[in-house]
Amino acid sequence: MSVAAVLTAAGSGSRLGHSLPKALVPLGGQSLVAHAARNLLAARAAGDDRVRVLVVTAPAFHVDAIARELADLADQVALLVVAGGATRQASVAAGLAALVADPRGAEADVVLVHDAARPLAPASLVARVIDAVRDGHPAVVPGVPVTDTIKRVAPHRGVTVEPVLETVPRTVLRAIQTPQGFTTELLLRAHAHGAEDAHDEALSASDDAGLVERLGEPVWVVAGDARAAKITTLRDLQVADLPTESDE
Repeated sequence: MSVAAVLTAAGSGSRLGHSLPKALVPLGGQSLVAHAARNLLAARAAGDDRVRVLVVTAPAFHVDAIARELADLADQVALLVVAGGATRQASVAAGLAALVADPRGAEADVVLVHDAARPLAPASLVARVIDAVRDGHPAVVPGVPVTDTIKRVAPHRGVTVEPVLETVPRTVLRAIQTPQGFTTELLLRAHAHGAEDAHDEALSASDDAGLVERLGEPVWVVAGDARAAKITTLRDLQVADLPTESDE
């Protein structure tokens, strides 16, 4: 049995203000998707457990461009590039369908789901998630402590001043990152259960752990990493380009 990964790279990146799809936007001489893919493949979990099959979901009109961007990885991993969907959930579902349809992917018993928008998530974080799944936790997400004061409000459409309902204790909050790791059976079951909402942005899950939670199954958190920050805006891209510590 082996580890597979679905790398979501189908976002438009409109908030970056770039002419290219987000996955192809350059960062330090490489595209975001290339950074993310290489960090996934660099991870070595316990017993040399590592990603053997990589499925990348791409914008429908950029499948070939994404495939060319990652072509040099074909000697390291079984690589599949497929068109993503209208939502993140739909894109992951498309990636999973391609995974189980391919003989190389059908053998995977652990699946990671990672966002190309978190291109610098280090190999050590990837390995930590794989190890936690292997240790008997079927759904694992990395998370970092929340440092801001968080208040729950009663939102009202069109109203700029909203009433505060409560201040949520920070000690019980985590900001969740990717990659998230799952046993293949659980992730497929969670996506099948939530398939009806996959193409509706208002109803679809913002992460795969959310689909597992809808099943009533437990999700476990391991320590995240500041380097796994999400790139959404131009400022995020500029911050990601700053020098940082290397992975161990």
